[in-house]
Amino acid sequence: MIPEDVENRIAKYFFHNYLPDHIMYEIIDRLTPKCINEKEIDKDALVLEAVLLIQDRLEDKGIE
Repeated sequence: MIPEDVENRIAKYFFHNYLPDHIMYEIIDRLTPKCINEKEIDKDALVLEAVLLIQDRLEDKGIE
């Protein structure tokens, strides 16, 4: 098993280099207010929302 911080760095690399910009901006626009306005951030809910958005937007692109 690889360390979690290594896994996160790999994921961050692909997120910033291969995810289309318009999808990345949509994720940022949707999640940022929830991070700013909440005292306790439900990180699992944020990840789930982002993953579902990515899946929905890339569904037509043949990326699985």
